[in-house]
Amino acid sequence: MGSQEVSASQDSWKGLRVTVAGLGVSGVSAARALAGLGAAVTVVDGGSGPALRARAAELAEAGIAVRLGDAETLPEGTGLVVTSPGWKPDSPLFAAAAAAGVDVIGDVEVAWRLRGPGAAPWLAVTGTNGKTTTTQMLASILRAGGLRTAAVGNIGTPIVDVVLEDRAAREARSAEGGERQEGDNAYDVLAVELSSYQLHWAPSLRAHSAAVLNLAPDHLDWHGSMEAYAADKGRIYEGNQVACVYNADATAKPSTEDLVREADVEEGCRAIGFTLAAPAPSQLGVVDGILVDRAFVPDRQKQAQELAEVSDVRPPAPHNIANALAAAALARAFGVEAAAVRDGLRAFSPDAHRIEHVADVAGVAYVDDSKATNTHAAQASLAAYESIVWIAGGLAKGATFDELVAASAKRLRGAVLIGADRALIREALARHAPQVPVVDLDRTDTGAMAEAVRRAARLAAPGDTVLMAPACASMDMFTNYNKRGDAFAEAVRELGASA
Repeated sequence: MGSQEVSASQDSWKGLRVTVAGLGVSGVSAARALAGLGAAVTVVDGGSGPALRARAAELAEAGIAVRLGDAETLPEGTGLVVTSPGWKPDSPLFAAAAAAGVDVIGDVEVAWRLRGPGAAPWLAVTGTNGKTTTTQMLASILRAGGLRTAAVGNIGTPIVDVVLEDRAAREARSAEGGERQEGDNAYDVLAVELSSYQLHWAPSLRAHSAAVLNLAPDHLDWHGSMEAYAADKGRIYEGNQVACVYNADATAKPSTEDLVREADVEEGCRAIGFTLAAPAPSQLGVVDGILVDRAFVPDRQKQAQELAEVSDVRPPAPHNIANALAAAALARAFGVEAAAVRDGLRAFSPDAHRIEHVADVAGVAYVDDSKATNTHAAQASLAAYESIVWIAGGLAKGATFDELVAASAKRLRGAVLIGADRALIREALARHAPQVPVVDLDRTDTGAMAEAVRRAARLAAPGDTVLMAPACASMDMFTNYNKRGDAFAEAVRELGASA
């Protein structure tokens, strides 16, 4: 047994025994795609619940084998392992693959290898926070520029499905006997969000242009260290053709600019910074409330191109303006006109649970940022408001809260703490914001959110913002951050009805 090389050629997949790790959305997508190319696919998953059994039955009808309850043993004859993003590198299955000389790749790597000649280029986005919003902003700008695109990767339709759709459109044109022409693709360009997990398992990815929005400690239990986490994020720059977009305001080390310096890119690829200050040459930034471009103009030393107004960004919080600048930089690297940046930002609506204004009750604004599942995201959210009653807590994932609390202390009118690791936040508040009144809710059931909102309302005064930016994961109390945000919104509606 050993690893087998695979490429866009269907022949390289025929008869190949592929083990897919994980029966989630990306695993199912990869399994179906590879089976369609003639591979002999077995999906393994350590779970065995009703939902997994139902998916297994569906795959079995398509001739795909599924093994539930054992995700450690490598199936006999495996020539390649395709992993779902969340599986840790030290998983026993991967150790068995390494011992057998079998490669492990992710679904993004599969998609990249399946692209084939003439495929739609990728504009790629990663970072600790802001990935989804920036990728969706980028897609909106590209559409405003008249380009056919999709936001894929860590969001939306599985990337393997989109790549195969794009490939099928080209192959259909070829089957008709016509010469390849512009427009044969299903997509002109793809806006691709990539997590550190996905980048870890995508060694041959080479984007047209890419951005790392920011870096802060996250998922260290998976990567093992901050250095390993940053290295996986930095993979997104490898082989870039046109632009490596970095955060010029970053001060922590390693910075995103450091990752650009370390990357091996195509000759002529440029480093493009984005900043909330006035931009230097080869940067995008902000001048007098205007987003401006000093990177993609004829004379970068003397010229700047107006792109949009800060008010075109919704919501116009500092971290979201940074997201917009990064999206604009990637779009401009692809040749999109300045007017499309403005039009795309105006047309963009952020997803739910991302600094989402829920309601005003008795002069107090209630804002849901349940997506702020780590300290870096929560700090950005807290920086957007002046006087805050903060609802926080959940699963800390090994995080510490001193830096977050110290940076936000002057903005806090009060805090209501929920969840399994709330004591860590309470202790940080005692050290760095002892003047802030704290309500510690000693319960972890889902009904705790309604009580948290009621207690926050008592601490708030007209003009304040009650901000649910937990700085923690949700799984101690909720299925996911969406359910946590829904519970907050429902509690706010109940509060408004009783006011």
